[in-house]
Formats: sequence, C-alpha cells, structure tokens
Amino acid sequence: MHADKFDSLNPATGDVIATHPVHTAEEVAEVVARARHASTWWAEIGFEGRKEFLLRWRSVITRRMEQIADLVHRETGKPHGDALLEIGIAIDHIDWVAKHARTILGRQKVSSGLLMSNQVATVEYRPLGVVGVIGPWNYPVFTPMGSIAYALAAGNAVVFKPSEYTPTVGHWIVDSLTEVLEGAPVLQLVTGFGETGHALCTSGVDKLAFTGSAATGRKVMAACAQTLTPVVIEAGGKDALIVDADADLAAAADAALWAGMSNAGQTCIGTERVYVHEKVFEPFMEELTQRARALRPGYEDGAAYGPATMPSQLDIIRRHVEDAIARGGRAVVGGPDAIDDRYVWPTILTHVPEDSAAVTEETFGPVLVVNPVASMEEAVERTNATSYGLAGAVFGRRNAEQIARDIRSGMTSVNSVISFAAVPALPFGGIGESGFGRIHGADGLREFTYAKSVTVQRMKPPLALTTFSRSRRTEGMFAKLLTVLYGGKSTLPPRRR
Repeated sequence: MHADKFDSLNPATGDVIATHPVHTAEEVAEVVARARHASTWWAEIGFEGRKEFLLRWRSVITRRMEQIADLVHRETGKPHGDALLEIGIAIDHIDWVAKHARTILGRQKVSSGLLMSNQVATVEYRPLGVVGVIGPWNYPVFTPMGSIAYALAAGNAVVFKPSEYTPTVGHWIVDSLTEVLEGAPVLQLVTGFGETGHALCTSGVDKLAFTGSAATGRKVMAACAQTLTPVVIEAGGKDALIVDADADLAAAADAALWAGMSNAGQTCIGTERVYVHEKVFEPFMEELTQRARALRPGYEDGAAYGPATMPSQLDIIRRHVEDAIARGGRAVVGGPDAIDDRYVWPTILTHVPEDSAAVTEETFGPVLVVNPVASMEEAVERTNATSYGLAGAVFGRRNAEQIARDIRSGMTSVNSVISFAAVPALPFGGIGESGFGRIHGADGLREFTYAKSVTVQRMKPPLALTTFSRSRRTEGMFAKLLTVLYGGKSTLPPRRR
C-alpha cells in the first residue's frame, strides 16, 4: 500500500480485489477539464444522439449483468442475487431516462397570458456542463446511476467519484460507457478518499450530487460553497414502517424484515423503526420473530445478507443496541452478542424509549426497533419526530393511503417497501437531515439543467408599456385592464368587530 494508491478489499474475506490511484486535486482538475471539453460534443448531439448511446449502454450492462453482479458481490459482500436486483433496477432507469429526456427537457410553448398576448413564450432545459457525482458503497450501481444516467441524458458530462469501499464497481461503470462511446470521456472516474472528494467539490463542476451520511453531506456543502457550486444531497434516513390494526400481518412482517435486514441493513431507504397498532402487536411480533430467526448472514450462497461493508459501522450498531437495552428495551431476537467482527445477526428490539440512539440515529445495520402504539395518530407522530425525512412504508387497508400522506418524508410505499425506487418516473429524495434536491423522474432530469426562457414578439403590443414614449393614456388603459382582470369586488367586505 502506497500513499498514492489504495486497495479495495472484499469485506467478507479481506482479499484484495484491485488497487486504485488516489487522485490529487491537480489530477481531478485535469479530469474535469477533459469532461468540460467532451461536454460540448455530448450536448451538441442532442436528445436523439444521446438516447442512442444510452440505450446501447443499457444493453451492454444487461448482457454483462452476471459480470458486474459478481464484482458487486465481491466488493460489498452482498449476495449475488441482491447485486442483480440493484443492477436490474438501474438498467430500467437508464432505459426510462433515455426515452423521456426529450419530452421533459425539450423546448415547450407556455401560455403568455393576457398582458403579454403578443408574445410567444417557450421554455427549455439546458445542460449545466459538467456534473460531479460522489457515490455510496451500499448500492454502488443503483444509487449513483440515479445521478449519472439522469445527468448524462440531460446533456452533461459527468465525473464520478465512487466510495473508497467500491471503486472497482465504479471503474466498471465508467469503462462500460467509455467503450460504448468509443473512448469519448463523457463519463470519467476519480478515486480516493475525502481529499479527492473535496477536490471534486472545488474543481469547478457545475453541480455536485452526493449520497452518504448527513455529516459528510455538510462537508460537501461547505466545500461546494467555496465556488457557489449547487448540490444535490441524499443523506440517509431513519425510516419507519407503520402497521395498522387491519393490515395483512404476514405481509407486513415479511416486508419489515426484508426492508430492515436485506443488504445487512445498509439501505438508506430501508426500515429501522416499526410502529405497530397495539391491537395486533403480539401476533405481528410472532410473525416477525419467527421469520427473523430463520435468517443467516454470510458470504457463501444461501446467506440472507452479507457482512458490514464498512467495518467502522459495527461499533455504531453495537452502541445503538447496548443503549436501547440499557434504557429498558428488550432484544427478542439477537442483541449485543449478535455482533461480531464482520457480521451482525438479525436483531429485533422492542419497547425501546423514543429518545434512545437506536430510535433517533441512523443505525445502518440489520436491527429493527419495534414499538407498539395506541393509534395511527401516535404512529405518525412518532414517525415524524425525527430530523430525517427520506422514506417509509404503511401497511393497512382502510386508512393506509391517508397515513402515508401524513408522513413527513419524500417517499412512502403502501403495502410494500421501497417500491418507489423502482419506478423511474417518481422523484427520489428527502427533506430535513435526509437532504434536498431530487434524482429520478422529471424532477431528477431537471435537477441537472437550467431553465432557459425565451419570448418572441409576434405582433406589436396592444399597449406599448416598455418604452419612454409611453403615454398617460396608455398607463390609464393598463390600470383599467388590471382592474378588470384582477380587481375582483369593487369594495372590501365590512370589517368584523
């Protein structure tokens, strides 16, 4: 290991997967300059030209799914099937954004209104130029692709810094598009640690999309502020799943377990808290614990989920579990002894105080806090009593949709979990400590553009207002017109005493 290089390791075995350079600020600047040059050509080929290349890229990734899934499996430790799942959803997003970019971003005529009826008004969404993307390690294909593919479809070049835990996956993504583009540096890679990320933030990119922790998100924002570079921040969550008294308990338990423990609980939109109506709390717990006890972590085929990809997270998980129990919570499955030096066995905690770390902080491990509530109003109140606001889920029948709308989060699923992430037309993002801005959908496309408005005068105005030769008569007619259009009633209603 040298200061200018670092190894990517398999978190399950410790084996070296590949060695990557630590890019300096000067090298990052050179990469951004190359991207700037490439962005001109990429923007000029237009929506149809970009669509053709992006659909070719989609097909290349599809044909090589097993190859990239194996790499994701080795570099993150997640099961091969889970790797295929995230890759498949990413492929669907590439397809959608390639086919819809023109309709969403292309020039559109808008109403000029009565005052400007002599004008033809249009708006279009133009590419920013070069977009920087700092990706996470937990979903190293799906998550950054929500920024990369959408920024590319909008006409931008992209410089991608993957997590230092999954740089080889990032390399594969960049190489596959570069192959499709016959070497054109429209998507480029920089690798390294926090210093490299900081260099990308201050390199002069036109926008920076970041996915990671709230703490790192603040550092990204501070660095980008030096150059007034706008940012998109997706900074994790503390998502809750609500179970109403009329819910399908078997389905709710199955979904809570999968959302909370798949990918070793390392899912920003996964479930960490579960609020269950007290009328069905006991039967729900029976369903949940029975299923949880059958789960087995490991690296080999047949394991439900893999190791902690980032070893330092194990200390956080242990602290949360120990704090919950010390404050009176109970571990009905797993507990402090379920955490070893690589894996965390399924852990379910109940009756945990709402001010404990396991309830208020992001755990990012296969740990579920399940608490009973007296009503759905209490469930919503507890769900919303957090600084985060990313996603969530509701299981129920009669009132489930209304409960979902009452949750303060960017996304919510009803009678399923995480479904919104697989719907390309839906915007993805949160509020509060979970960040701001959106990827995916029309909002995600526009996130990587600027609006360009144009008016074209098609005839002389009926009232010449923007001229020094404007007459008093014209001003009077203008005032009369405004009164007719917007004045409403001629007198105000009597004031109530």
